[in-house]
Amino acid sequence: MIKNDNEMNDTLKTIFNLRSIRNYSEKRISKEDLNLIIRASVRAANASGRQSYSIIVIDDKQLLKKYFYSANKGLLFCVDFNRIIDAAKYLNHTFASNNIRFFITGTTDTILAAQTATIAAKSLFIDSLFTNSIHREEIDIVYDDFNLPKEFCFPLIALCLGYPFKEPKYLKGRLTGLGVVHHNRYHRLSEEELENLIQEYDEEENHIGLSWENWKEMGFGHYLDWFYTRWSREIPSEKLKEFHLMLEKSGFIDPEWYYRK
Repeated sequence: MIKNDNEMNDTLKTIFNLRSIRNYSEKRISKEDLNLIIRASVRAANASGRQSYSIIVIDDKQLLKKYFYSANKGLLFCVDFNRIIDAAKYLNHTFASNNIRFFITGTTDTILAAQTATIAAKSLFIDSLFTNSIHREEIDIVYDDFNLPKEFCFPLIALCLGYPFKEPKYLKGRLTGLGVVHHNRYHRLSEEELENLIQEYDEEENHIGLSWENWKEMGFGHYLDWFYTRWSREIPSEKLKEFHLMLEKSGFIDPEWYYRK
């Protein structure tokens, strides 16, 4: 639990106790709770009332195992303009969504809905995990697995939902100071401030970062030494090209736009 928990209202307690769970029990999420999570999710702020996303609810065990850490339920959040485009066509209108600005706007809508779902789930004592597992698979296979439209739809993030197999030992910490929060103007960290940041990661009781069990035993001087050399590796150029090509195929990037202008 967080410090000064008694001083917070129920909403803040829910947010401050969010955690990522990767091992889930067999306990099932009720239909009523799942419906509440989705109803809360779509209440998130969105641009121009478009809700430019689709939420795929997953209960197929094979898909849950492949993409959702075998959670009890999965929600796949996609940037999606097909509903909006189809409604425009039905009314004999056009809706041009083939530009990067709309993709960014749709991404914002989608992430806000996804984060709201996690908060709603936690308020019902259901844990969660955001995962980019859908991006580790070949993107064409992802589209086929979920029967996604090939145009104006992009799978953005997967959300696992369920109950923990066992309780975590601790709640992960977060950076809250300089370098994260800026006032009025952006502040670039000085060498002294960078040193303090590195030490904040190294302080075990803060539980900031991904791995606390063995980075020291592996011979690293700082947690961030392990992070930069072992974890944060460069994404293969083939994977980046795959993403770019899919965004072109789906209509969100027009490679000829600049030259036409």
